[in-house]
Amino acid sequence: MSNTKINLLWADDEIELLKPHVLFLEGKGYDVSTVCSGDEALDLVKEKAFDVVLLDENMPGLSGLETLSRIKAVRSDVPVIMITKSEEEYIMDDAIGSKIADYLIKPVNPNQILLSLKKTLDNRRLVGEKTNTAYRQAFQEISSMLMSNMDYREWVELYKKIVYWELEIDKSSDKSMLEILRMQKQEANAGFAKFVEKNYLSWVNSTVHDIPVMSNTLLKTKLFPEMDKNPCTFFLLIDNLRYDQWKTIQPILSELYKVEKEELYYGILPTATQYARNAIFAGLMPTEIQKKFPDMWLNDEDEGLKNNFEEQFLQAQLKRLGKDVKMSYNKITNHAAGKKLAESIPNLLQNKLNVIVYNFVDMLSHARTDMEVIRELADDESGYRSITKSWLEHSPLLDIIQQLAEKKIKIVISTDHGTVYVKEPINVVGEKNLTTNLRYKTGRTMNYNKKDVFEIKNPTDGFLPKQNLSSVYIFAKENKFFSYPNNHNYYVGYYQNTFQHGGISLEEILIPCITLSAK
Repeated sequence: MSNTKINLLWADDEIELLKPHVLFLEGKGYDVSTVCSGDEALDLVKEKAFDVVLLDENMPGLSGLETLSRIKAVRSDVPVIMITKSEEEYIMDDAIGSKIADYLIKPVNPNQILLSLKKTLDNRRLVGEKTNTAYRQAFQEISSMLMSNMDYREWVELYKKIVYWELEIDKSSDKSMLEILRMQKQEANAGFAKFVEKNYLSWVNSTVHDIPVMSNTLLKTKLFPEMDKNPCTFFLLIDNLRYDQWKTIQPILSELYKVEKEELYYGILPTATQYARNAIFAGLMPTEIQKKFPDMWLNDEDEGLKNNFEEQFLQAQLKRLGKDVKMSYNKITNHAAGKKLAESIPNLLQNKLNVIVYNFVDMLSHARTDMEVIRELADDESGYRSITKSWLEHSPLLDIIQQLAEKKIKIVISTDHGTVYVKEPINVVGEKNLTTNLRYKTGRTMNYNKKDVFEIKNPTDGFLPKQNLSSVYIFAKENKFFSYPNNHNYYVGYYQNTFQHGGISLEEILIPCITLSAK
């Protein structure tokens, strides 16, 4: 605790009997003001800023709960510790509902009060110190994992550990370990890129027996089994939702739903909507979609929307798997459409399957690149998570989820790809029709440093469409992004420190699939 004295107000009609407790706290460095009633407590709170209030629940005149309510009206930020003789549940509920900091039952001893004060006043500092100590231990564990020959499941577990510590340090007032964690995450991304380079083509060609769930097998393995078991299932695909963003919004949803399964699956390359999301709904890889639905697949250079046929792809996949079900499909791209869908939810409950594609997070990442105000609000990973949480709290999507919880409807939440915070520009030179994505390129006669990219020389090997016979695909790794030497300064100034997708990183490829059941 700092040398500055903590100002404490203690209101209790038997305060004279508590004199030894007061002396004990003063001996610990607290400046304690005492009063015998709620009215006196209110008068003092109006005159002076206290760091914490100890409040007896059972006082003559204004009760403790009434005093608590009035104190909060005057100073909403002051923490209040309620002390009572009563163990009546309704009193506890009322006190907790009024956002007390802690609740103690008489008789209390001085050390109990001291512990409560430390927990209330010093919580962030103490938690921060504990978090940093715990991460130092976890650092060694993560380092050992990075030096081992991990399989695809172990990479998932490692990424979960990294995200856990990101969020823990983010909550702490002490960010001293954050830079070390960032360096360790960068090391992990370098190792993950090598792992994907080594194994990706084997996975998509099924030349090995044990492969991860990927975009094209997601619905078959994760959604349809839930659909088969339940009279009505909703699939919410929140475009561009990273695992850390899911962990940030999870506490909001946990009031309504319990998490049955929290899994990460592997997004296909490129980690871009037109490839990954079409693969999800079709249950096929891009070239398979192109062959089966030639009129519905558009290549990078083609004009027009690249995800216009997701509903048709989904219907075809269901039919191919012999699942004749009544279903709906809705794509939400703005607030008004979300509100309209929320109003129509009762009409969808008769369907076996309802799919909602919600585009906000994708719009956020693009807006963050294009709009200065969003760049300032989501200046870093922490800000990006925070603005996602704020969006959900005020989004029609939360209204939809609340309605589904009331009706005990099973929900599966997933996404098509994540994003990575790019920092390092790398040069690529090619023809004028070279694709514009900053994390992957496809075309012919491209010049680049092979160390910076994962190269698929024969797109057919990766089930990727060819624009022409000599087309090649390259994918940026870690936190790199493609720039052009003749316009280098523009690209760096505009795109450095933005969130991009299409390439290879833990954040883009390892993405959540969450099964929720209503509480």
